[in-house]
Amino acid sequence: MKKLILASTSPRRAALLKQIGLNFLIKVSAVDETPLPGLTPPELVGLLAERKATAAARKLHDGIVIGADTVVVWQGQVLGKPKNGDEAFEMLSKLQGSCHEVYTGIALIDVSSGEVLVQHEKTRVCFRSLDEREIRLYVASGEPLDKAGAYGVQGLAAIFITGIEGCYTNVVGLPLARLSLMLKQLGCNVLDGK
Repeated sequence: MKKLILASTSPRRAALLKQIGLNFLIKVSAVDETPLPGLTPPELVGLLAERKATAAARKLHDGIVIGADTVVVWQGQVLGKPKNGDEAFEMLSKLQGSCHEVYTGIALIDVSSGEVLVQHEKTRVCFRSLDEREIRLYVASGEPLDKAGAYGVQGLAAIFITGIEGCYTNVVGLPLARLSLMLKQLGCNVLDGK
């Protein structure tokens, strides 16, 4: 298999790649993650994932760079990572007792050939009703502060989720089924390591 490079500092994305037996390097470059107005959620995550992958690819001579970006969308409103506990509380107060969508964009760049693939995955997540005390205790745990939508499906927030329709690993931050198909398009089969 070609050398893989993850253009992300997310420990969850790294753990997912390790889960499916992939060896990879991490190379991250600072990129502007300010969303452009008027983009749909799929367009936004695709653009940001491609920006991340492109910034890392510029420093390389070979390999396949993986860029990703995840957002939560509640009633048409894009929720990224909260800036602080108050913003996390506000986000969770919206999500409680309702369903929302999680979008992750994936960009793959084959550095040698210059080929670029950009796709996205969408998953629907439903939360049970939460009272103010539960939300405050969860925010105080610190878990929500580095996650889109202010929650981690793979952590303590699992006790809030009543249903998931679609790809679970998408909600964690990297849809593995879609990623494996994209890698296959670039000649890399996850199962045979080639």
